[in-house]
Amino acid sequence: MCGRLAVTLPNDAMAQLFAAQPANNLPEVPNYNVCPTTQVHVIWNETGTRQLGQMRWGFIPHWYKKPNDGPLLINARAETIAEKPAFKAACRERRCLIPASGFYEWTKDENGARDPWYIHAQDKSMLAFAGIWQDWSNGDDQFRTCSVVTTGANEAISQIHHRMPVILQQDDWALWLGEKGKGAAPLMRAAPNDFLDFYRVDRAVNSNRVTGPELIEPFAD
Repeated sequence: MCGRLAVTLPNDAMAQLFAAQPANNLPEVPNYNVCPTTQVHVIWNETGTRQLGQMRWGFIPHWYKKPNDGPLLINARAETIAEKPAFKAACRERRCLIPASGFYEWTKDENGARDPWYIHAQDKSMLAFAGIWQDWSNGDDQFRTCSVVTTGANEAISQIHHRMPVILQQDDWALWLGEKGKGAAPLMRAAPNDFLDFYRVDRAVNSNRVTGPELIEPFAD
């Protein structure tokens, strides 16, 4: 799964990288501890022009009466996304990119304590996760929500977790966003073993109240 992100690229640079029209209310950056249910940066193409905006991280199916009416759907499994009632329409019609400088996963020590690891591109470039989005409303409550698509981890990442986000290369962004027709399903695969690096970081990231750059400093025993 993918449950925490770091986003450090300035908003104007992000809009340029993804060739997207930026909204005026983008989340604040840098943020080294982006958590579920908060607003995340998202790129989508709904009207023929790429948009860079914000969405609530945590997909809300249309039949939920309240945002917390069921499980918190921060991730969507690539293996079943086309069949699950919550996701199948979005998988066909509402795909997006969720940018991140890196993300965190956890292992447990011999006492069961959670040790965080920071995962990023070896060349420090921005990652683009495959995502899906959904509008949800009930009365005055209205949200645009999203979920990160995940797949089985590659051999390298499987040392710390059995799942990982689907990471799209720049040449594949247009196909995932529906700008180049159909046939995006083969993109839902694990990144190559030599694409990502990871290292232990301090347990401070386990708190959602801490957001500073010290969170991605290598852990010193």
